[in-house]
Amino acid sequence: MTTLLSFALGHAPMATRPNATGSRRRAGSVVAADTPYTTYTTYDWRMSQYFEVHPENPQLRLLKQAAQILHSGGIAAIPTDSSYALVCHLDDKAAAENLRRIRGVDDKHHLTLLCRDLSELASYARVDNKQYRLLKLGTPGPFTFILEATKEVPRRVSHPSRRTIGLRVPAHAVTQCLLEILGQPLLATTLIAPGETEPMNEPQAIRDRFQKRVQAVVDAGACPMQPTTVVDLTGDQPVLIRQGRGDPALLGLSLEEST
Repeated sequence: MTTLLSFALGHAPMATRPNATGSRRRAGSVVAADTPYTTYTTYDWRMSQYFEVHPENPQLRLLKQAAQILHSGGIAAIPTDSSYALVCHLDDKAAAENLRRIRGVDDKHHLTLLCRDLSELASYARVDNKQYRLLKLGTPGPFTFILEATKEVPRRVSHPSRRTIGLRVPAHAVTQCLLEILGQPLLATTLIAPGETEPMNEPQAIRDRFQKRVQAVVDAGACPMQPTTVVDLTGDQPVLIRQGRGDPALLGLSLEEST
């Protein structure tokens, strides 16, 4: 069961940020669903909130609570069609920096935007007709495409020198439902613990390891535990950067052509 907890009295005041009305709210407080901005649900971010959902028909009320945590600046561990991922709100600078710290990567590491569909993806990347045809073949699915970012992508989350970003449309019911609730992409990175080479795949182990660093864990059971196939579409010809779960043949690519 998910427990909603209040911050204990006597703690230091929390940082605030403007809301849609121009007033300010605490970074750990969350606007309750379907209520005015003056109503809040507050989570104790000293411990991860744990949401156990059905992998194919996830409970909306639980994902709405996870979405509220993301809206308020939290980091969540969520399932995808490749492996568990760490995600945060795209427009939250502090959350993006925290995401990199937890993952142990610098600003040269490509983060990924998880998008609902191709239409949304095309709002955050420059896509020509040739690229679009390839994207259509690989989405939704376990492919990450490196593309030139548009102005919709904050510069701090794109590659610092190339101005590129990884984007994908996951084929996972829980991920898609969460994206639908949020109404915008999530900034993501594969959940590989610092010093490890393989993604973590056990939600309870994720919670135990990152109890004080990740604010929400969405448990939908085990993921395939294979990384996405990464394809760079920024050049004249597509380049296979990493062979993963997605079959390059679906895009008309082969290992020989990309070496």
